[in-house]
Amino acid sequence: MTTSDRPGMVMCRPTHFGVQYVINPWMQGQIGRVRNDVAVEQWNRLYEIVAGLTTVAIIEGVPAHPDMCFVANAGLVAGDRFMPSVFRFPQREPEAPLFSDWFADSGFEVVTLGGDDTFEGEGDALFESDSASWIWAGYGVRSSLESHQSLTETLNIEVVSLRLIDERFYHLDTCFFPLPGGRVVYYPPAFDELTLAEIRCRVPTDKRIEVSESDALRFACNAVRLDVTLITNHVSKELRRRLAAWGFDVRTTPLDEFMLAGGAAKCLCLIGRQDAGTSGEGRLDSPIRHTEIQLSGHLLDSGLMNRLFDSVTDGGGSFRVDQFTVGQRHDLSSTARVRVTAPTQERLELILNTLQPLGAVTVTEDTDARLESVTQVGVAPQTFYSTTIYPTDVRVSGQWIRATSQRMDAVIVIDDSDGENDPSARCSLIRDLQNGDRVACGVDGVRVRRTATIAGKDEFAFMSAGVSSERRVELAVEELAWEMRRIRAREGRIVFVAGPVVIHTGGGPHLASIINLGYLDVLLTGNALPTHDIEMNLFGTSLGVDLARGVGVHGGHQHHIKAINRIRSAGSIRTAVEQGIVTDGVMYACVKNDVKYVLAGSIRDDGPLPDTLMDLYEAQAAYAEAIDGADMIVMLASMLHAIGTGNMTRAGVRLICVDIHPAVVTKLADRGSVESTGIVTDVGLFLNLLATRLVDEDASDG
Repeated sequence: MTTSDRPGMVMCRPTHFGVQYVINPWMQGQIGRVRNDVAVEQWNRLYEIVAGLTTVAIIEGVPAHPDMCFVANAGLVAGDRFMPSVFRFPQREPEAPLFSDWFADSGFEVVTLGGDDTFEGEGDALFESDSASWIWAGYGVRSSLESHQSLTETLNIEVVSLRLIDERFYHLDTCFFPLPGGRVVYYPPAFDELTLAEIRCRVPTDKRIEVSESDALRFACNAVRLDVTLITNHVSKELRRRLAAWGFDVRTTPLDEFMLAGGAAKCLCLIGRQDAGTSGEGRLDSPIRHTEIQLSGHLLDSGLMNRLFDSVTDGGGSFRVDQFTVGQRHDLSSTARVRVTAPTQERLELILNTLQPLGAVTVTEDTDARLESVTQVGVAPQTFYSTTIYPTDVRVSGQWIRATSQRMDAVIVIDDSDGENDPSARCSLIRDLQNGDRVACGVDGVRVRRTATIAGKDEFAFMSAGVSSERRVELAVEELAWEMRRIRAREGRIVFVAGPVVIHTGGGPHLASIINLGYLDVLLTGNALPTHDIEMNLFGTSLGVDLARGVGVHGGHQHHIKAINRIRSAGSIRTAVEQGIVTDGVMYACVKNDVKYVLAGSIRDDGPLPDTLMDLYEAQAAYAEAIDGADMIVMLASMLHAIGTGNMTRAGVRLICVDIHPAVVTKLADRGSVESTGIVTDVGLFLNLLATRLVDEDASDG
């Protein structure tokens, strides 16, 4: 077939068009509502406009195939080749052989992409321009990401993968159309952020038009281009003006009957003449990468599979479950093997980073971790592996090494320079990196170990932290008191992280009682809690309020700053206790019971107290040291200090998060840890109940 023999456009008569099922949001509620006679009239008008500008080949519709008129989804033409679609929905699958036969009879070479990956033709594959430097290809709703690799291999042309995230814009041609000169017109909310960054990187600002929601929902982007003429269902005055400035004449024709099924001008037209499919003499390598992962546990009732799928798609990838074996009883684990695909190796590694904390293990031969040296103090190599709270192993010189000082959001440094000792691995903050440090990069050679340690909970339960404003606080306190007694009995360590609300709600005396009972080993807080605790002891107020009466006192606004001044004059809280200045309260109990406390300052602090660490690095280091070896951390109404502490805490440490606001508790508790419990209640009430329970249990022991 010569170029002149190819039709400029291919269309299919809508003789049997109608909405007979629902496979996209536009069809919802539209079954049986299409006026076929009106649809035929609208199609004829579109055909007249197109035929006046180029040659048009017509495919006749077939009964029982109502969507066949949306011929853009039939496949993709590249030169003399036609690549038929592999439809996602079974309702359209019978169309594929009909279109293939027609194109074969018309002199095209029919070339299948291979495999069973979904590919819906020109709906999701648009050549960059007449020069065909690359193909813009959509995925995420209908076409699969895997099909893009097949496109590259078949046409030997670069394929730029664009992820669609709005079901209403299920094909790329509904929200994006390229124009000559490297220009594009598109609707940004239809894409994820990484895709938008890719578009903006490839296309300069002056060559992009971002259409309004009004234009997008009326399928202004679903346009047919013939030279400098654009044919579409709708165009706003502003969009018409901007396109005219680029030299394009926009012609509109009503296609509202077809919009009931989710299509318009471009959906009804397939480009029959476009020369493309080669990029020099060498073979192009698709950037798309994939790997297989495996995981086991109670995958269904824990919601882990859904979490895994969401993590993959949110990261811009796709997945295919190759194997799934369900446990035969509720107490038996299930196993799954999942193929994960991403547009690039970098994106794949980012996705795998999010899957490892869920217990996913890459199914590959063991390889050593890739190590890169630090070349700038306090700056990690850009592809560094970011740690989680879970025990992490790194493979170095053929052996797996457990990283020490496990914490979240750190890098793993490998120490093996002396040649005498075995290599070791440690988690390090980025700011602590030194030139020459060797850092683990990527995900190969790194594995995360999740272990069940608490109350028989499932190893892979995610988002399983108990958080409820309706849960009986008394029951939660009873369970907590029982755990605290067990920890104390084995000489374990309990850390409390507390905010000033403890004092404001009247919880100070109860926290002091817990300290006196020996249930608190470390107190982590800021400048405010000790300030108002000492204010309460010296003046009987907290932030100037008499808690017994719930009213402010005359001159009370000065009390906290006067309290700070008294301690500053003494030199420290401990000295003030020893001198008899401070005679009761939380800080008094800490000093008398030799309980360690760390006060981390902030920009809002008055004074501050002389014990407050105003250097952020010093405060973080002191917090990290204080929680080392902790068995339980109780977080009381202090989101700032609690989140900071949580990020430093390894897996296996019991976390109790208490706050009156459910959102705060959820944020603190949902760290992917099976050891977290959230309690939504007033912190003063909670401490009252807990102290009472601990006193009663100690008394019952005689």
